[in-house]
Amino acid sequence: MARGTVLMGMYQAGETAFPIALGLIVEHTMRDRSPGSLALAITALAVISTTVSLSWRFGMRVLQKANTTEAHRWRVRVAACGLQPVAGGSGLKSGEVLTVATDDADQTADLIEVVPLLISSLVAVAITAVALGMASVPLGVLVVVGTAAILSVLSVLSKRIDTGTREQQARVARAGAKVADLITGLRPLHGFGGNHAAFASYRTVSSAARDQAVGVARVSGAYAGTAQALNAALAATVTLTAGWLAFEGRIGIGELVMAVGLAQFIMEPLKLCANMPKYVMVARASAERMALVLTAPPAEPPAAEPLAAGGGLALDAIRYGSLRDLSFQVQAGEFAAVVARQPAAAADLVALLSASVPDDAYDGTVRLDGKSTADLPVGAIRAHMLVNPANAEIFAGTLRTNIDPSGTSRAIPEAVEASLLTDVVALHRDGLDHPVRDRGANLSGGQRQRLSLARALAADAEILVLHNPTTAVDAVTEQLIARNLAALRRGRTTVVITTSPALLDAADRVLVVDGGTVVAAGTHRNLVAGDEGYRASVTR
Repeated sequence: MARGTVLMGMYQAGETAFPIALGLIVEHTMRDRSPGSLALAITALAVISTTVSLSWRFGMRVLQKANTTEAHRWRVRVAACGLQPVAGGSGLKSGEVLTVATDDADQTADLIEVVPLLISSLVAVAITAVALGMASVPLGVLVVVGTAAILSVLSVLSKRIDTGTREQQARVARAGAKVADLITGLRPLHGFGGNHAAFASYRTVSSAARDQAVGVARVSGAYAGTAQALNAALAATVTLTAGWLAFEGRIGIGELVMAVGLAQFIMEPLKLCANMPKYVMVARASAERMALVLTAPPAEPPAAEPLAAGGGLALDAIRYGSLRDLSFQVQAGEFAAVVARQPAAAADLVALLSASVPDDAYDGTVRLDGKSTADLPVGAIRAHMLVNPANAEIFAGTLRTNIDPSGTSRAIPEAVEASLLTDVVALHRDGLDHPVRDRGANLSGGQRQRLSLARALAADAEILVLHNPTTAVDAVTEQLIARNLAALRRGRTTVVITTSPALLDAADRVLVVDGGTVVAAGTHRNLVAGDEGYRASVTR
């Protein structure tokens, strides 16, 4: 910014020097019309033109590089914060965070370029005032007073733009969030015919954003018109005043030429100064929205000792959502299954184990290897226990990058075989490098689910929690996956939340949750034989 400000100041000084030089040349030429004077005048104008050209070229290069670099830094910071768990949340949906990480980051970084341009414009106004003041004090005072009056009037008008701009950006972000939600749920929306209603809801949100944008544009147009009129009035006043002073013989012809040239030139810096409040308001509104993401407190308690390899999982008197005094323990190396007769209980259990629920939002204790998760950093919990939700995301890339996003897994072949993703790999010439579209659009539902399962298995977590990992596959495939899963995870702690008979039969122990608490436990076959309610829940 400093380098750009200096260079743009030189540019504006050069632009201002041009009409001053013309005035001096005219004044000097009237006294001395020699070839030497002509050569000196041409040289002076060439130096000024070169200074203007080079300072603009390199000044804008420096400022735009700084602008884009700063925008990149903000985008990365917002994205990093958006991907980290927070204690209270920012109050923004994922689609809004996307807008913050793109548009708002760019608009905030625009100040890197705008502020030096403002300073250089004020330099031009100052030089103009001094030059005209040296020719005639009234002209210099007129420029100073006129500039101050214009900026004061525009400062009052800009307050209306400020309020409208903030609301416009918020509404546009909400419309973006609605689009993200609709794209995420496009398949089920088409499935039950809700796409028209969903589109109507988006139209309502988008219309509100449009109306607000039109209102802001109307105010901005009035602001720009007022600014242009005031600038033109000042230029005309300076020109007429200079003509009157020349007519009275108080300034010479050269000074008149200089005054007329500066009056025309000063309109551009004043226009830039007039637009500054608008840029500042937009940038400030964007910065406040970024602050919602950047200042959200991280859900990271004080660091604790790292968890040992292996270890079990225990829940003690958990009360959260539909869970009521839920208590159970999974021993290290055990393959346990949980049957939740109410789907809400399964969803609440998954949210709790995935560390998506703040510690103060539930009662009871969750322990990993005997240590309370409330005393562990979220990163340590997730490094030790991987929770794979039923609706796990599939990302644009390849099969390989979806299975092993970090590129560090050594268990990819075993994970592919255990999840029966082998047929998908063999079906394509590129194998694991076969392209995958955004959200797995070129894969079937079963293929996406098996790809998600392969990713969970390739992570080789100490404790693995799976939620309905086989709901989209056929019974034969499900039976083979259950067998492979039990074999691959032998000796590692595994919890599967499911009602699949194949997975339940492969588990060492089944826990039945009803009414938010464990009501039965045992092997799948014993429960089928002795518990009619369980048999009705899981048999197909």
